Amino acid sequence: MWEALGIAVAGLAGWFVFDALRAREAATRIAREACKQYGLQLLDDTVQGPGLRFARDAEGIARLRRSFVFEFSDDGFNRRWGSLVMLGEQLESLQLEPYRLA
Repeated sequence: MWEALGIAVAGLAGWFVFDALRAREAATRIAREACKQYGLQLLDDTVQGPGLRFARDAEGIARLRRSFVFEFSDDGFNRRWGSLVMLGEQLESLQLEPYRLA
């Protein structure tokens, strides 16, 4: 009985870690593409995920809503913040701190 429960908990933890890594990779790709589209430089080539909660999508299905932050530069000398929110594997919002246009 306890062995089955332990296996189930370990399986759930493994799934959560794998899903978190996959979501982080997708968020990094989205941030990289947004920076490229706007002529910005993604700093450190990574995102950080400070937020996680459950939310429902348009069909009413419970999904994980993850928020990520990243840093970018418009001129190579300064650091500005951006954030994105993903619901499941879909981008829900993307925000960039105001920056100078070239």
